[in-house]
Amino acid sequence: MFEVRRLRLLRELQLRGTLAAVADALSYSPSTISQQLAQLEKDAGVALLEPDGRRVRLTPHGEVLAAHAARVLDLEESVRAELASVQPGLTPVRVAVLQTAAQAIVPRALTLLTQRMPGLRVEIVEVPPEEGLFELSARTFDLVVAEQYPGHTRAHIPSVDREPLGSDPMRLAIAPGETGRELGELRDHAWVMEPEGTAARQWAVQQCRAAGFEPDVRYELADLNAQVRLVAAGHAVGMLPDLLWTDTKPPLRLVPLPGNPVRDLFTAARAATSRAGVRAVRDALRDAMSELVGLGEERT
Repeated sequence: MFEVRRLRLLRELQLRGTLAAVADALSYSPSTISQQLAQLEKDAGVALLEPDGRRVRLTPHGEVLAAHAARVLDLEESVRAELASVQPGLTPVRVAVLQTAAQAIVPRALTLLTQRMPGLRVEIVEVPPEEGLFELSARTFDLVVAEQYPGHTRAHIPSVDREPLGSDPMRLAIAPGETGRELGELRDHAWVMEPEGTAARQWAVQQCRAAGFEPDVRYELADLNAQVRLVAAGHAVGMLPDLLWTDTKPPLRLVPLPGNPVRDLFTAARAATSRAGVRAVRDALRDAMSELVGLGEERT
């Protein structure tokens, strides 16, 4: 008999690549994980791991068992969802959100949930979309609010189900006294952008290149509110989403970008997840976003 807990450790190792990364993600010691995987090898009767320098990697047998482990974990999740349907609020819903969603969408969504499913416990963590989507597959989260930009569609994973949340216009952000009105006029300015490796950074750099210049990215900040302060103080220019201004007046100038681009927000959940609580959170986020879009249209 294979123990589900040990199968999950093997699947985590397949996803994360190192015992240290698995230990960090699951709050175990590396030695504990090694012991459990050694026991799993005994249960399987074949070698599942082999040395790879100072690390270990999955053997062909390990890869086969890890693939089956993913299906076992999906089945376990489906069973738990059916059990939870008897008492929908029993199991917490863990949600990863990006910063603007945490500020603009989540408060209203939680208000809706207190009316619709008052006993449901929702746990919110603000993480970059790239990390949130990875941790969704690793079962750290049940639901993720993520984004994608024009021409930068995120990879579709068969085990992950997506639903559109709404569109968020992106605009050029400049200091109140700045005279530039077009992207190309800001080629000599210092820029503030999100860190390397994020979809937001890749997209913003491409906009500058399409305008004929390479941006001088002097400031890398994941915190968009910090970006706002730098731009408002005249130290940089940037590209910011409209969701930042749902309940406040921008302290800077917002200028249309070529083509009036929008980023698309979406929720993602594992396809095997059918819990009523996850569905309720998803619906509340969508309805909260719809209300914000309606408010924005009224203001314009």
